[in-house]
Amino acid sequence: MSSTPAGTANFDDDDYPAFTMGRAAEMLGTTPGFLRSLDEAKLITPQRSDGGHRRYSRYQLRLATRARELVDQGTALEAACRIIILEDQLAEALRINEQRGEQA
Repeated sequence: MSSTPAGTANFDDDDYPAFTMGRAAEMLGTTPGFLRSLDEAKLITPQRSDGGHRRYSRYQLRLATRARELVDQGTALEAACRIIILEDQLAEALRINEQRGEQA
């Protein structure tokens, strides 16, 4: 029998859409409009609840946090999104290379 209470297994999943738009905006210290703009720019695509409400994962909130940092430093939103996508791709490539190095 599992020691994890029912329904809490997803809390450790970075991709689980646990946060509403309002809660996500509050956590990031931003507005729901900023989160919508990240969706429009295709940086993050939140999942939708059965009622159609946006739900964000911790991974998406990390990307949104990075976007906010760049925008606050004066980077245009579209440029910030492109930077974040490239940073994310680089991190993934480095992770894959590290795994391949461990297997050799």
